[in-house]
Formats: sequence, structure tokens, C-alpha cells
Amino acid sequence: MAMVDRRPTGLLRLLLRAPAWVYRVGAGRLLGHRFLYLAHTGRTSGQRRDVVLEVARFDRTTPEAFVVSAWGEQSDWFRNISAAPPLEVRVGAERWRQPRHRVLDASEAERLLRGYAKAHPRAWRALAPKLGLAGGITPAAMNEAAARFPAVAFRP
Repeated sequence: MAMVDRRPTGLLRLLLRAPAWVYRVGAGRLLGHRFLYLAHTGRTSGQRRDVVLEVARFDRTTPEAFVVSAWGEQSDWFRNISAAPPLEVRVGAERWRQPRHRVLDASEAERLLRGYAKAHPRAWRALAPKLGLAGGITPAAMNEAAARFPAVAFRP
């Protein structure tokens, strides 16, 4: 069973939520461009929600930050931004209010994941089995990952 087959609970949930506190106290620059703070509106509650996601790629020239939904289309944050636009994105010291976002198509998501795997091979080898994927950077593994885990790009 892959880690992403169920929602995180207990200590894992607490650990995954810890970086949000770094951003809340204004110390997001400590996390650099490797993590992204996303504030969004709950699709049923209407309340402000937030999550910190790993940045798969950051394009400084655009600027544009790319993330992947490790819990697929069932991630609350993904479902929430599908229902209403995001409220805020913070990446490092940058803060984008009402950012634009787009869901990447399958070929762009596959290129994103391939680039991530090549740029961070140890992280990919550790993450791939937890995501229920083969550890290699094979076309089949990248295709499967792109199909199961939607990727989203945010920009100011």
C-alpha cells in the first residue's frame, strides 16, 4: 500500500503541517524556493485553509512555481483551488496575492516530473516507492506519475 492511498494522520500529519508555521511567523525565506505556502478557500466550509507543498520547479524569470499533488485529485487543496481561485502563494520571501494558476497537461506534467527526478535523484528514489511508483526515471514511471498526480503552476 502506497503512503498516498490514505490521508495522513497523527504524527505524520503534524510533521507535514509544521512548515506552515514557518510561513505564518514570517520566516518563509528560511525554506527558500523549495517549498510553497498556499492559502485557499475551503470548497464546502468557505473558510481560509493553508498548506505547504514541495516545489518541483521554480522558474525565477517568469516567475512561476510548479507543484504536484501527491494525493492526486483527491487532495483537499487541489479540490479547493479547482472550486475557487487561490488566495495567496508564498515562495521563499515572495508573496503573491490572488495568484493565477493552471493545471498542467499530461505531457508538461511528465516533463516536470522527469526534471524533478533528475535534479533531485535521492529525493525521487525515496519518494517514488511511497507514491506507489517504480523508482527509476523510466518513461513508463513518468507517464504513470503524470497520470496519477496532477501538477499545478502558480504565478503572480
